[in-house]
Amino acid sequence: MDHKLIQSFKKTLKQLERMTPILLGTLLLIGLSHALVPNSIYIKLFDRNGLVGSLIGAGIGSVSAGQPLTSYILSGEVMKQGVGLLAVTAFIVAWVTVGLIQLPAESMILGKKFALIRNISAFVLSIIVAYITVLLFNLL
Repeated sequence: MDHKLIQSFKKTLKQLERMTPILLGTLLLIGLSHALVPNSIYIKLFDRNGLVGSLIGAGIGSVSAGQPLTSYILSGEVMKQGVGLLAVTAFIVAWVTVGLIQLPAESMILGKKFALIRNISAFVLSIIVAYITVLLFNLL
C-alpha cells in the first residue's frame, strides 16, 4: 500500500512540474491584460439594450480576467454610466465563470473537450442567470 502511495505522489509531482509553466504563464497573461485594459474601456463597449447588452456583457466578461471583487466595483461604475442591470449581471457572472484566457491551461489539465463544454455552458448560463436575476430584482 505504501508503495502505491509513493508512486502516486511521484506522478502528482511530475504532473505539477509539467503544469507549472503553463499556470504561471496564464497568471502573467491575466495580470498583463488587467494592467493594459483600463476600466474606462469597458464602459464604452457595453450596449444598453436587452439581449444584445447581455451578449456583449457576457462576451466582455468572458475575455476579461480578474478577481470577483474587482468585477463588482467595475460593474458599479458601469451602471453609474447608464448601462443596464441585465448587461452588468451577465458581465459579472461571465467574468467569474468563463475563462478564455485560462482556456489553454484548463484544456491541458482537464482535457480540451471538458474545458470547451464548461466554458460554453458557463457563457450561456451567464446570460440565463442575468435574465433570471433581473426578473427577480423587478419582482422584489
